[in-house]
Amino acid sequence: MPTTLEQSATPQAPPRGGLTTFVEAIRQGIWEEMERDESVFVIGEDVGLYGGAFKVTDGMIDRFGEGRVIDTPIAEAAIVGAACGAAMMGMRPVAEFQFIDFISCGFDMLTNYAAKSRYRTGVGIPAVFRGPCGAGLNAGPFHSINAESLFLNTPGLKIVEPATAYDAKGLIKAAIRDDDPVLFFEHKKLYRLPRLREELPRDDYIVEIGKARTAREGSDLSIITFGAQVLNALDAADELTKHGISAEVIDLRTLAPMDTEAIIASVKKTNRALILYEAPRTGGIGGEIAAQIAEYAFEFLDAPVVRVAAIDSPVPYAPSLEQYHLPQIAHVVDTCRKLAEY
Repeated sequence: MPTTLEQSATPQAPPRGGLTTFVEAIRQGIWEEMERDESVFVIGEDVGLYGGAFKVTDGMIDRFGEGRVIDTPIAEAAIVGAACGAAMMGMRPVAEFQFIDFISCGFDMLTNYAAKSRYRTGVGIPAVFRGPCGAGLNAGPFHSINAESLFLNTPGLKIVEPATAYDAKGLIKAAIRDDDPVLFFEHKKLYRLPRLREELPRDDYIVEIGKARTAREGSDLSIITFGAQVLNALDAADELTKHGISAEVIDLRTLAPMDTEAIIASVKKTNRALILYEAPRTGGIGGEIAAQIAEYAFEFLDAPVVRVAAIDSPVPYAPSLEQYHLPQIAHVVDTCRKLAEY
C-alpha cells in the first residue's frame, strides 16, 4: 500500500471538460491523447520538471514519466530533428517551442524534411510542433512574432491557430491524430484570458482541421481573421452596430489548408471584405486571402479588398510603441466604416 506521502504526490489529471481556460484546454487535449495513445509523447525545453514555459505540460512528467515527457537542451533544431525521427519510427511527438519565434532555428528541418517526407519517401511524419505566438504582452521583438506567413508557402505543412478554448482542445487533439506534420500556434494573450473561459464537453471530441467557423453572422461586410484578432474583430463588430453596419466575422482556425469555400461564401453574401491579422502587413497571410477573393469572388465585390495588420517593423518592447505597432479595434472600425461607405 502506498504511504500518505506517496498518495499526496500522485499527479492529478486535468478534468475532462468543464469550465476551462484556453491554456488548460490545450493541456487537457494533450493529456487525453497521451492517455489514449502510448505512442504520443512530449519533447521540448523545460516541458518536464518545470511543466513548460506557460505550464501547458504541467504534471505530465509525473503521470507519464521521463520516457514520454522529455526535457531537452536549448536546441530547437535538435528538438525538431528528434521529433521527425521518432515520428518516422511510429511515434507521435508533440514538440514545444517556448516561444514560437525560436521555430526559426528548426526551419530547415521543418521545410526541407518534415514537409517533404511523405512526397519524397511515402513515409509521413505525424508530429505536432506547437508553441506560443503573438504580441500584446510587452515581450519584445524576440518573443512576440506571428510566424504563419513564414510557412504558408511550404506544401506539406498544416498550420492551425485557434481562437477559443473549445477549438484549442479539439484542434490539438486532431493535430496529434493527424498523419502529417502540424504547426500549432497558440496566441499567448489568450492563454488565461477570463473572457475565453468556456464550458467544454466531458466526452472526447475533435475539431476538423481545414474548416473555418462563422464567429458572428453579418450582412454588410466580412472580417476574415484568426487567433487573438478574432476577439478584436468581434469587438469591432459590436461597435459597428452603433453605426448601422452589420459585420460578419470569419474565424479561419486553420491557415493551411485554408477554408477558401467559407471565405468566398461569406464575401458573396456581404460583398465586402476586410482581412485582419497581427503579423506585419507586407508579405502576410492577408495577401493570399485577398488573392483568393479576387480570383473567385471578384464579380461579387462592391468595394476593394482591404487589409488591417501590424506595421512593417519588429515588435517593439515599449508598451506604447507595441500598441502603435499592432492593429487596434478603432482602426478596424474606421476601416470598416470607410469600406461600407465605398
